Amino acid sequence: MKLLLSSRNLHKLEEIRAILPATITVEPWDSDVEIEESADTFEGNAFIKAYAGWEQMGIPCLGEDSGLSVPALGGAPGVMSARFAGEPRSDFANIQLLLKQMEGVHDRSAYFTTVLALVMDGNEYSFEGRVEGRIATAIHGAMGFGYDPVFIPEGYDQTFAELGPLIKNHISHRARALSKLTAFLKAFSC
Repeated sequence: MKLLLSSRNLHKLEEIRAILPATITVEPWDSDVEIEESADTFEGNAFIKAYAGWEQMGIPCLGEDSGLSVPALGGAPGVMSARFAGEPRSDFANIQLLLKQMEGVHDRSAYFTTVLALVMDGNEYSFEGRVEGRIATAIHGAMGFGYDPVFIPEGYDQTFAELGPLIKNHISHRARALSKLTAFLKAFSC
């Protein structure tokens, strides 16, 4: 099955392609349309993206929204994860702001959430994945993107950026959401 991914984030596209089975291909939506992520939930933003692609192309379209939530910061950065430190978007600036706000905070628990929204044949479906963990006190590792250098998943003592893609793509929030999507598409095509 072929899906269109309504995203310009090449890191997400690469990760999604690496996780999905070969029977599901994902192509980027090559459009100049700027999609405003105006919802206050991951699911809402994912559907905004999915519908934008669906309306333009008329083929099954996948929207994805992910973010890091830190309970000690009232759930921030949350849906603002990519824009946490403002514009222009910068993973490094976002991490620096997060670490600054976490100075002296004892409860370093955090979680990543991914919501995949699929619009197919005019119907909508969503799949959520979540991984619990904690925020490191400093940047560790050079692999990955986003908050990977400061997020330590539960059950591990290294950040996603240290663990690397083989482990991350097996245990991450995105992997969990994609597993649900894969099971759905397998059942749907039977």
